[in-house]
Amino acid sequence: MTFDSVFMATLAAVLLTLAAHVIARMLARKLSWLPMVITALVLVLVFLFLLQWEYDNYYSAAKPIFDHLLGYVTVLLAVPLAAMNFKGLPVKKLSLIVAIASVIGALLPMSLAYLFSLSHDSILAFATRSVTTPIGLSVADLINAPLALANLIIIVSGLIGGAVARFLFRGINDDRAKGLALGLAAHAFGTVEAWQISHTAGRYAAFGLAVNGLVTAIWVPVFISALGI
Repeated sequence: MTFDSVFMATLAAVLLTLAAHVIARMLARKLSWLPMVITALVLVLVFLFLLQWEYDNYYSAAKPIFDHLLGYVTVLLAVPLAAMNFKGLPVKKLSLIVAIASVIGALLPMSLAYLFSLSHDSILAFATRSVTTPIGLSVADLINAPLALANLIIIVSGLIGGAVARFLFRGINDDRAKGLALGLAAHAFGTVEAWQISHTAGRYAAFGLAVNGLVTAIWVPVFISALGI
């Protein structure tokens, strides 16, 4: 399938993506164990196959608009944070959890990449694994890591985290813990899944995503620069 203009191709890409999201959301409400992000991804691929639309053409049409919107979405995460009830919140414990998660989220994948003898650029790219895409790409640019690889690592880790979270949370009943874990480990994808659990989980996921991204964006470039990597 081809389109005569850039506008029509972009419009078709946006509508197809939104349709996949809406259907995935409806399915997630009926089947709580179904990861919405994975379902939406599969639906997009199914739609492309049925429409005989080349993925590269769809990607080139959708990427500019969604890349532009991604930054706004990240900023809008401040809205659920403003709605959080911080009264009685163990701020010191939460700060410690976020700090530990930030350090582990960057150093552990970098260490594994080093142990598997991956390239220098790959090791640097893995430093961005635990933060959402806009922040991760900014960090990657500061530490001279390949942007395409960093983007791939962030997306894949988020998809995996969002997909397996429901199964790992079977014995956990505290939505605050679920949300915080999803925000810290699976950033934007995890936050989407957290909102499917409850508003409380969603707000705590947004908190984890935002604060972890801020902390990581501060210490990782300084750490890399100090090591002279």
